[in-house]
Amino acid sequence: MPEGVVLEIAREAVWVTIKMAAPVMLIALVVGLTISLFQALTQVQEMTLSFVPKILAIFISLLLFMPFMGATLATFTHRLTDQIAGLG
Repeated sequence: MPEGVVLEIAREAVWVTIKMAAPVMLIALVVGLTISLFQALTQVQEMTLSFVPKILAIFISLLLFMPFMGATLATFTHRLTDQIAGLG
């Protein structure tokens, strides 16, 4: 397999990973920053206050973005298998 093809597959795999993880990570970041700001303003330092809303937001965002994530991964997999079939 030529080096260029391997590098292209690796580059595309990194972008697929970023596209799949970015929405969930951004939602977790926003929720975490909001809760941290709330804790700093009210001086409430309860550990479950930061954990429970963030994990709920991550679960909900996973449910919402699962079709997008599945389609992105399926597209990448189909392209990869087509490239593998084209080599043989």
